[in-house]
Amino acid sequence: MNAIELPHGPLNYRAAGPEDSSAPPVVFLHAFLVSGSVWSPVAELLAGQGIRSYAPDWPLGAHHTPMHRDADQTPRGVARQVLAFLKALDLHDVTLVGSDTGGALAQYALDTDPGRIGRVVLLNCDAFDTFPPFPFNLLFTLLRGGVRMRVNLLPMRVKAFRHSPLGLGLLAVHLDADQTRSWIEPSLTDRGIREDAVRFLKAMDRKELFEVSTRMRDVDIPVRVVWGMADRAFKPALGRRLAETFPAGEFIEVPGARTFVQLDAPELVAAQIATFSPGGGPAHR
Repeated sequence: MNAIELPHGPLNYRAAGPEDSSAPPVVFLHAFLVSGSVWSPVAELLAGQGIRSYAPDWPLGAHHTPMHRDADQTPRGVARQVLAFLKALDLHDVTLVGSDTGGALAQYALDTDPGRIGRVVLLNCDAFDTFPPFPFNLLFTLLRGGVRMRVNLLPMRVKAFRHSPLGLGLLAVHLDADQTRSWIEPSLTDRGIREDAVRFLKAMDRKELFEVSTRMRDVDIPVRVVWGMADRAFKPALGRRLAETFPAGEFIEVPGARTFVQLDAPELVAAQIATFSPGGGPAHR
């Protein structure tokens, strides 16, 4: 695990693939209460193809070091942290890849400053007035407070509950118990982490994201929307609508996959990222 100090606070990140890769770098954005480890299967596959990638633990409740107390933990503020990371590592022509909450952050980043971003891959994610989708809108309401978050996350320590439809079971067919436990543990054990997460939750605004998603019609860079068709939270119609909003958007169906397509179909996701870069081969639809 690598670490870097950004204006907002310290950030841990995983890097995979050759440092001297000539391919555009890939930067991953993950969901709320999830860490960058959710991208590990895809990162390993990309590394095998000579592609360098970065998977930070964004401050969304599964990170291990709290942000500065004055850090902007609004969605746009976290998107600015994404842009600060790209600048700190001097990354250009980036393939930005977002899933779930990370897809919303990718849209905020594009809306703020797309200068270092060459292309975007969006997996099932928040968009327009879906922020978050049912039933997670109800769950997130229960977490909007430090004590409330800790109390309501306690049942998630039990694998049977954590992997049930009341926990993370809606998000992926393939879940690893140790990994999912590592996602919820920081918010259970560290008050500073909970405070970061709660500030983000309180700042989530459907109306604001609706305006941001609508402005994606002005983002004239290639965008590939890779959508798990078995998702019961982020429905396929939302993905199609998002892809159609981008002037250079395309929609890729992934049958049988749920929200975390990167866990249910890592080979396909890696292929969609790799073939999206300059000089890559055609995508499989």
